[in-house]
Amino acid sequence: MVDKKLPPAAPSAGSVRPGVLSLNIREKAALYAAYMPFLKGGGIFIPTSRQYALGEEVFMLLSLMDDPNRLAVQGKVVWLTPEGVQGNRTQGIGVQFTLDETGSAARATIERILGETLASTRPTHTM
Repeated sequence: MVDKKLPPAAPSAGSVRPGVLSLNIREKAALYAAYMPFLKGGGIFIPTSRQYALGEEVFMLLSLMDDPNRLAVQGKVVWLTPEGVQGNRTQGIGVQFTLDETGSAARATIERILGETLASTRPTHTM
């Protein structure tokens, strides 16, 4: 199950402060479906109906499984899945983690949780 909380208003395109997304993933299958290992530095798919632009910066608070500590990660939008896309894919955005310590820590944590599941050929939200 994926719980999401979105800010009440979208920041303007010229806003310095990136959007803030909170994502709570409680199941390994949901994490597998959302993780984007093919991106340099890793990334994650976030289901949302809010409109984002490619390249837009976002700040994420990720809660994974039963870990009480949330991962604070910055990234940029590199994938858009619009509403009503072919194949009944979930509407949302793919966010590439920044290539810094926080991005590396998020990628390492996700890959540790997923372990051998990363080699699966099951479909995900993006590929």
